[in-house]
Amino acid sequence: MRKHKQSRWFAEVEIDVQFFDLDPMEIVWHGNYVKYLEIVRCALLDKIGYNYPQMKASGYAWPVIDMQLRYVSPAVFGQKLKLRADLVEWENRMKIDYLITDVASGQRLNRASTIMVAVDIATKEMCFASPPVLFEKLGIEPA
Repeated sequence: MRKHKQSRWFAEVEIDVQFFDLDPMEIVWHGNYVKYLEIVRCALLDKIGYNYPQMKASGYAWPVIDMQLRYVSPAVFGQKLKLRADLVEWENRMKIDYLITDVASGQRLNRASTIMVAVDIATKEMCFASPPVLFEKLGIEPA
């Protein structure tokens, strides 16, 4: 079993599973987990001061180029979930690891990761190293 990586740059959000997130089997439809990842990713990006408006203002877009999800146990209507996002790589890309757990029991329901890369908005070219603005937002020096 792979352990969830944790970092000093993280965010946690609690949500209640809504009826509109369910599929005909009355569990959260698998595609809605992508929405849950976006919710906590935005909380993390807000925390470091580099969410989508700040990215655009800095001249970079950061599209998600890879996403991995591992479903362990289904979430159901009314269940309170804890969403956690940890920024675990930043030198050449932003890799974020996610953990979704049941608030009451701590049971893991889903783990995931996304990879985002910087794209220069003006040239539409992908950057092979993260731009200095990301290091500035993280309060660290580039390697």
